[in-house]
Amino acid sequence: MSEVETPETDDRLAADTDLVRNYLDKAICPPQMSEAETARYISLIKELLKSKNARLVAHYYTDSVLQDLAEETGGFVGDSLEMARFGRDCDGETLVVAGVRFMGESAKILSPQKKVLMPTIEATCSLDIACPIDKFSAFCDQHPDRTVVVYANTSAAVKARSDWVVTSSIALDVVEHLMEQGEKVLWAPDRHLGSYIQKVTGADMLLWDAACIVHEEFKARGLKDMLQMYPDAAILAHPESPDAVLEIADHIGSTTQIINAARDLPNKDIIVATDQGIFHKLQQVAPDKNFIVAPTAGNDATCRSCANCPWMGMNTLENLYHSLKTDSNEIEVDAELAKKAMIPLQRMLDFAAELQIKVKGKA
Repeated sequence: MSEVETPETDDRLAADTDLVRNYLDKAICPPQMSEAETARYISLIKELLKSKNARLVAHYYTDSVLQDLAEETGGFVGDSLEMARFGRDCDGETLVVAGVRFMGESAKILSPQKKVLMPTIEATCSLDIACPIDKFSAFCDQHPDRTVVVYANTSAAVKARSDWVVTSSIALDVVEHLMEQGEKVLWAPDRHLGSYIQKVTGADMLLWDAACIVHEEFKARGLKDMLQMYPDAAILAHPESPDAVLEIADHIGSTTQIINAARDLPNKDIIVATDQGIFHKLQQVAPDKNFIVAPTAGNDATCRSCANCPWMGMNTLENLYHSLKTDSNEIEVDAELAKKAMIPLQRMLDFAAELQIKVKGKA
């Protein structure tokens, strides 16, 4: 097993830098709507979605109201890979992406003929922020012998600089495939996910140094303490979590893989180390189980320590309605850049499709 390296830089853009904090200052939790206001906005949005032949595509980490609205109106709720597939294949002329900016960019790259709107374009991701194209491109240039694999949580420009784009649901399979081809990998941006993949596969990987502000807060010590309270509980963790957390997890996987595991495992108590937004779908697929938020380093009263992505929380019914009504917050990606980014994105989708065929063939 080869040694994992990290880029040496004095001004590394990790998840706890001032740059990320500056973005966090914009991510203020919106006030709660009354039931009457919620019902009114839902009704108005449904009318607009229908009249504009638009589809609402929402991530599992967004508010439960948005998730329900997407499914009720012929849209979709899923992880970033599933969102990309749906957006590409659905018959809607307009896609409204409730998530963070890289998801909107990916939707536009894969569906250039469609209008792509977002409730807010301020919603971003600490991983995207921490991997700026200029520094990342220079890092790639220093290691021309490596195949560049980037996580979906990156800008269109970073994707365009890569050979492969992956999501957490397919990253292991892609790296195993590359390893079988004798290729060395340059991985970005999440160091925890990259380290996990390297340990499982034994691949030769050079890691960029960044982390998700939500998943990095989960602590193994707190999980062990929680197991004293729930001794029969299973721990489900997203691979963006720190290594110490993954070592004691019973199942490690993407959001969709966590949902499937929660449904299939016999345990009644399940501790979940990922964004709390997923609990809505977990409770739908396994209503008889007790889902428990994994402990973080901070207090539950603050958005930075309560297992909630503050940027996902910026997606609201109010700004969704405004975006649809006025066609505002439209995502545009430079045509040449989109053409370059499309190559690794399409490579991921083709690989995922082939993988599904293989899995079905073995079943």
